[in-house]
Amino acid sequence: MPARDAAPAANKYRAHRERQRRRILDAAERLFDEHGIDRVTMVEVTSASGLRASTMYQYFSSKDDIVWAILGTVLADLAAQTKEAIETARTALDKITAMLEIMADRLTNDQAKVRFLAQFDAMYARDWPAERLLTLEGQINPLGFRYFGTLIREGIADGSLRPDLDPDLTMHAVINAVIGAQRRLASLGNRVELEYGQPVDRLFRETIRVILLGLRATEIRAARVRCAPPSRAERSG
Repeated sequence: MPARDAAPAANKYRAHRERQRRRILDAAERLFDEHGIDRVTMVEVTSASGLRASTMYQYFSSKDDIVWAILGTVLADLAAQTKEAIETARTALDKITAMLEIMADRLTNDQAKVRFLAQFDAMYARDWPAERLLTLEGQINPLGFRYFGTLIREGIADGSLRPDLDPDLTMHAVINAVIGAQRRLASLGNRVELEYGQPVDRLFRETIRVILLGLRATEIRAARVRCAPPSRAERSG
């Protein structure tokens, strides 16, 4: 094959491989959401993808590999969204707000992905070592959780965050609290609305609002109060 024809052929082959891989992952995601990861077999994923078993095993050797591949895709997409959202943020508080807003949008617009993450958490706690997740996260975001400490220090320095926050603890606590709320609400869906009489999106955004109030510097909170419009009682008085 002439050299000038080799590159297009290689690109075509890679595109074909990626389509096949995506076909498998899409089929698996649908089954996982409908039946639960634990209840789905490789045979069922193969059947739903429309591929032969021999083809399937060229891409994934086990269901675990499929689960981790889906996780990698979800985390990479989230990292890209977060990077784009914080690029225009002026303060550390603005960056944290943008990060949490992305999580709220995910809950509103793609609950299936959030439910997948909730299922993954349960399996991760039971079946897989922390090193595997840390390795994947490090490949997607080399800064990893160290960025959280940097973000809190930045916020204390720029005056947008409270000075008594612990840079090595605060964002870890915040992220775990928000993730826990997000994934529980996605997993329970309309059961939450029946129980509390409030839509899932509103409950989650109130969680975010309260957390941000706790992080915000006192001076910023006071300024917001001063700038707030007068209440009905104040106007009538």
